[in-house]
Amino acid sequence: MTAVTPAAARRERILQEAVRQGLLDPEEALLAAFVDLDGVAATVGTLHDAFPGPPELPGVLHTFAAKANCLVPVLRELAQLGMGCEVATAGELARALAAGFPADRIVFDAPAKTRAELERALALGVTVNADNFQELERIDRVLARRASTSTIGVRLNCQIGGGTIAAMSTATSTSKFGVPLTDRGNRERLLRAFGEYPWLTWVHTHTGSQGCPLDLMARGVAQAVEFADQVEAAFGPGRVTGIDIGGGLPVNFADDEVTPTFSTYVEQLRAHAPKLFEGRYQVVTEFGRSVLAKNGFLAAYVEYTKSAGGRPIALTHAGVQVATRTVFNPDAWPLRIEAHDGNGTAKRGRPVRQDVAGPACFAGDLLARDRALPPLEPGDLVVVPDTGAYYFSTPFHYNSLPEPAVHGVRVLADGRIDFTLIRPAQDPWRLSDRDGMSRPPREPVGAPARGAR
Repeated sequence: MTAVTPAAARRERILQEAVRQGLLDPEEALLAAFVDLDGVAATVGTLHDAFPGPPELPGVLHTFAAKANCLVPVLRELAQLGMGCEVATAGELARALAAGFPADRIVFDAPAKTRAELERALALGVTVNADNFQELERIDRVLARRASTSTIGVRLNCQIGGGTIAAMSTATSTSKFGVPLTDRGNRERLLRAFGEYPWLTWVHTHTGSQGCPLDLMARGVAQAVEFADQVEAAFGPGRVTGIDIGGGLPVNFADDEVTPTFSTYVEQLRAHAPKLFEGRYQVVTEFGRSVLAKNGFLAAYVEYTKSAGGRPIALTHAGVQVATRTVFNPDAWPLRIEAHDGNGTAKRGRPVRQDVAGPACFAGDLLARDRALPPLEPGDLVVVPDTGAYYFSTPFHYNSLPEPAVHGVRVLADGRIDFTLIRPAQDPWRLSDRDGMSRPPREPVGAPARGAR
């Protein structure tokens, strides 16, 4: 029998208490998500510990990539733990501000920033990383009209290749992100931009995330450091004040082991980009999935079980609406499934190969195919670990499936489990409110005013 890991035992305790308190209920709360706030704090601690302080790095700002979990209470926790926030849309910027991140600890990396978004970010003093030459020209026009305290950088696409998941690889020869540095003439043109724009003081790179090997990521950073050195050689020391090295640390979805670690990545950075640690540049990081994934899980009830073609199928309330990537690309994004009874206790029966299906109305809505699990029965609970990033925090509204409640969890000093509501569950019978149907209908254009004859 496989040994129960401390992480699995903790999930079981949380699940049992959630059932006892009614946060999971087979009639009223069919699906819920949980964020382990103690785990988040511990992970952030390991991130801070992994990167050296002065004199090797004169300043390090670890920002959290808001796209990984944009729920404002979660972002607020991260702000209180000393992190900054990386945002890629105006909506994420608004959430970061609502969570209490100071403007000078927010990095705005959107690849298609509008004029209005740039003006807003520059007025606030948010750090801005430009994506392309046209955006640099647009920023220059904005700054000609108004001063800004923003730090401004430019994203480099070092074009060093991709990992095993193409959609997660952002430094390929044809990536949509950044200035393609090896395309003919671009390096020289970007050097001229540093000469033309005195406000341009940072460089930014991000090679990719899940599926990208650490040495590839570190080699991308090395290319950014090399370009910064080239700018310094052309325009003098201090012309580039910092390097944003992105994030992208992959996550182990196979079991509870946390690997690779931030420390392992720093070792790769030291090997491939030693000049990063010479004390000449400030550093920003943008980790997301690696901070939250293993600190969250989903739990859903089994509604029915059946057999088709000789294979058992468990129909649950967790599917494409909370596990979109897994459902549409299961080979790249496999998830573990844990079987529990209705009280939250882990089932230990002899494994049976079965499908774990979601509630959506299409055949591919499966969390797992042909997976060996203890036999599932109606009223059981399935737990889906490693979903603290990108899963329940970024729901897909297919079939008008409602967003589940999200609860923050802490274990108190006396051993009691404390839950905090992060996001309330949507009422499926009130979803039409989002379409404006809770307001009185507007009069048709051209209709006579009420009371008019």
